[in-house]
Formats: sequence, C-alpha cells, structure tokens
Amino acid sequence: MTRRWVPALVLGGLWWWAVLRLVLEPVHAGVIEGAVAAGGWGLSLLPVHVTATARPAGGGRRSAGEGDSGGVRR
Repeated sequence: MTRRWVPALVLGGLWWWAVLRLVLEPVHAGVIEGAVAAGGWGLSLLPVHVTATARPAGGGRRSAGEGDSGGVRR
C-alpha cells in the first residue's frame, strides 16, 4: 500500500508547491511551475471512476450462440 501512496503524496505536494508559488510569488514563478500546475489540473479532469473491471474466472466473453438472446423472444 505504501508503494501507491508515497508517489501520490509526493506528486500532490509538488503540485501544491507550484500552485502556491504561482499565487504568492507570480513574478518569480516560471514555466516549470506553470507546467506542473496546469498538468496537475489537467489530470484532475480525467474520470477516475473509469477503471478496468475484473473478468469472470471462466474467461469472460461469451460466444455468439451462448447466453442472452439479445431481448428477442423465440
């Protein structure tokens, strides 16, 4: 679990540093701070809820003749 949280905290801290530097000292802030802040903001727009789902143990996909008839009654 530490492998997942440490990079997230480091990158989050770097983003906050860049944003605060842009807000508090805009004269001294440079291109790097702007790129870090814009990049972090852009990543926040990604849909986090879209993730890979676990496949069933049997292989996952059904063949054309198997399972549901697609809503057609026979």
